[in-house]
Amino acid sequence: MSESVPALAVIGGGAMASAILHGATEAGVLGKVCVADRNESKRKTFPAAVATSAEVVKWLEANESEPGSGQIMLAVKPQMLDEVATEIDDLVGERVVISILAGQRGSRIRDAFGGSCRVVRVMPNTPSQVRKGTSAIALSAGASDADAAFSDRLFRAVGKVVHLDESMMDAFTSVAGSGPAYIFYLAEAMQQGALAVGLDAETARTIVEQTIYGAAELLHSDELSASELRKRVTSKKGTTQAATDTFDKLGVMDAIAQGIVASRDRGIELGRD
Repeated sequence: MSESVPALAVIGGGAMASAILHGATEAGVLGKVCVADRNESKRKTFPAAVATSAEVVKWLEANESEPGSGQIMLAVKPQMLDEVATEIDDLVGERVVISILAGQRGSRIRDAFGGSCRVVRVMPNTPSQVRKGTSAIALSAGASDADAAFSDRLFRAVGKVVHLDESMMDAFTSVAGSGPAYIFYLAEAMQQGALAVGLDAETARTIVEQTIYGAAELLHSDELSASELRKRVTSKKGTTQAATDTFDKLGVMDAIAQGIVASRDRGIELGRD
């Protein structure tokens, strides 16, 4: 009951869904697609869109090549799961449900939609909006490797994909899901430092943005590890060592590592709630 390019019903037309669909369209991995969103202005940004979850599943029933072969992608806020389930719990059946809802376990999603669907959990991060994302895919309640094949193609269209056990999704979220915020935090701190040494705000932003962009590209393209690249830039008793010694005295590296653990632990708590 599968097809190489299944019809796709997307529930939620926000920035992440839009980025995924745009990237997948450019990559040529999509077939028939319809988006459900109550916001009329969002609906206008998609070629095919309806207002409600029930309408988009009805559209799926009419457009899938075989009964039950279409897939549903949940792209709403996690707290909206129960509301969506109330609308479509008796319509989902055994279809594959791709969930990008943070913190919502696949077993909960399956139960909410009647107990028969096959859940594939995916956690993309915000750089997916510029096709530089990192997404984790996990087989969840009722799902098989074959059920995740389309998700793999879909999310590779907007960046890199890793496959994890569902138990590691909170760990992934703490590193990659929240990770862009850590880089923005670093950029904010570097800009404050640039102002402190006399640079104007516009120049500081240009310098910091290009430095982070260039360093990221170097880290991506060079075979050396982050530690080795850092050491290569750090001359003994030079200006860079003066900065990194200060970071070490203040415990910056340990603080970042502990922050990631705290983020993971909060994800686990939210999932339990």
